[in-house]
Amino acid sequence: MNDNHSNFELKYKTRWIAPLLRDALKTHPIIVLTGARQVGKSTLLQREPPFTTWQYISLDDFDMLAQARTDPTSLWAGADRVLLDEVQKATNLLDAVKVTVDSHYGRYRFILSGSANILLFKKVSESLAGRAVYFTLYPMTGGEMSGSLPPKLLEKLLKGRLPKEQRIESPMNDPIALMWKGFMPSLMQMDSYAAVIRWWEGYVATYLERDLRQLSQIDSLPDFRRLMAALALRCGQVLNQTEVARDTSITQPTVHRYINLLETTCLIDRLPAFSVNRTKRLIKSPKVMWSEPGLVSFLTGHYDPESLKTSREAGGVFESMVYLHLKALSQLLVPRPRIYYWRTTTGKEVDFVLDWGRTLVAAKAKLSTKPKFRDIENLRLFLEEYPETSVCLLIYAGDEVKIMHEKIVAVPWFLLGGR
Repeated sequence: MNDNHSNFELKYKTRWIAPLLRDALKTHPIIVLTGARQVGKSTLLQREPPFTTWQYISLDDFDMLAQARTDPTSLWAGADRVLLDEVQKATNLLDAVKVTVDSHYGRYRFILSGSANILLFKKVSESLAGRAVYFTLYPMTGGEMSGSLPPKLLEKLLKGRLPKEQRIESPMNDPIALMWKGFMPSLMQMDSYAAVIRWWEGYVATYLERDLRQLSQIDSLPDFRRLMAALALRCGQVLNQTEVARDTSITQPTVHRYINLLETTCLIDRLPAFSVNRTKRLIKSPKVMWSEPGLVSFLTGHYDPESLKTSREAGGVFESMVYLHLKALSQLLVPRPRIYYWRTTTGKEVDFVLDWGRTLVAAKAKLSTKPKFRDIENLRLFLEEYPETSVCLLIYAGDEVKIMHEKIVAVPWFLLGGR
């Protein structure tokens, strides 16, 4: 193994979301593209046509940032196609964007990009209401890494069409190494364990010391780091903030504020409960989900794939990888399915419920190489409760598509990423 990271710029991989950005520009003057740091937002916007010809302004540049705060409209003097990157650093300029768009109907197009979900900033959502369409760039899917087109699997499932039984050869059958390493674009070029760990170490340090402090007052970086580790250990579990506060010795209000920051910076989601109550008592609290399994592996102290493979956290990390792919695929559909989880008070759980209009698809992630009948018990229970469900999925780590029930199919995880 070596640590040769040269030629990264030559190895840009097209992102599935790029055609959607191009299409949205036909009808909306403003596109908002958010995502965690290092997922590849700036690279996408600088490499995908037609954005390569647009005026690119990064507020990482101190001079540009000062200009944005004092005279924002001068930033795009002489240009009507404008990319504003790291826009969360000067949200005041959004009023200037709004005025420019409104006073020159149909002339200007803006893309606002940043590593904070500005939709969660009340002032921003008010400024852009009715003018903007929102997208999130996630870490790369397996299909994007291999240069594959997005699969039609999710579309077919939402229409009630099960894939046919077959065995599929894939180099990605064993997910452990992939989910340990992670799906950030920079990691593609790294072969050694040490290089990967050094990269994640730098990522977390930069996030804590720069990104967070720009967004909010952090009382204690060690406390925040401890909270991240505690939530990583709970990936895929129901969030109990009282328990997190007790285990980290951080006050509950501070825990709540720090969790909000992790969500704002696109590192975690609070996955809501699917709580259409019919006959069973259901859990209503959200579940903690991370979209980057490599970060979860690092924060939980697994510094090589073998350590992760034998750990109790492996199932949650696998669930995180499945979630990343479901989120990326969902964003390609119009409208986007909403994603929930379902859990009864007696502990029966379905990891993901995709709600698309009047259609439901339920999914269970299972880190095993053979699908077993007992693995679909909770999916069968969900079907009994919600018979209108189109299809249930057992997403697992094997290589065979297998029909387990009239409406339940086991599929290899890599089919979510194309082939």
